[in-house]
Amino acid sequence: MTAHNWLNLLAVTWFFAVWIGYASFARHRARVSYSLSSVLQIYRKRWMHSMLRRDNRIGDTALIAGLERQTTFLASTSIFVIAGLITVLASIEQVHETLTALPFFNREMTSRQLQFKILLLLAIYVYAFFTLTWAVRQYGFSSILLGAAPLANDTDITEEERARYATTSAKVIDQAGHSYNYGLRAYYFSLSVLPWLFNTWLFILAATLTVAVLYRREFHSRPLQTLANEVRASADSAHR
Repeated sequence: MTAHNWLNLLAVTWFFAVWIGYASFARHRARVSYSLSSVLQIYRKRWMHSMLRRDNRIGDTALIAGLERQTTFLASTSIFVIAGLITVLASIEQVHETLTALPFFNREMTSRQLQFKILLLLAIYVYAFFTLTWAVRQYGFSSILLGAAPLANDTDITEEERARYATTSAKVIDQAGHSYNYGLRAYYFSLSVLPWLFNTWLFILAATLTVAVLYRREFHSRPLQTLANEVRASADSAHR
């Protein structure tokens, strides 16, 4: 095995390590500090509690439909990308010849190595497709929960049952949001594979920068600070 092949193996290992490692870290960190995921979970619970206090749920249904359309768009895009990558694999020799004419392209890369890199991209988008379509289904479940929700003037339902129903509905929407987030994250990491066509070290750097961008947006972005400040203010008011 050549040094170049060992470097490629190291790069792929690093790529999956930072992806899986960040996903695990983000889940753990969200339990002990504010993140976009944990803060939005609070707002989803508020949303469902508010929904149960009104009889007109057209706006709530429209919000779920909007989230579902947004997720469906990315899932549909994944299909087009998968089709394009399969087409590239079918004519890998011609694609390799075309790419070698590009400036800064790694001309030491063989057509077989290019094929492996395209297969990696294909695997990422297949994963994104299944994750995003699962999110679409979960948003569908959320629509059913909205339709089955007790009316505001329904006296046969106790406050405890309403609270439990709101928590259940919020949890299903939250799980759909997590699935959407995983699929979107796959899109980000797929872009970090593209520099691999030019240089393996650029691939490693791109994967690392992707994690840095995701971390900053999830735990230190301005939208998070705004949302978290409102949550803190509400908590302080409740304790007074």
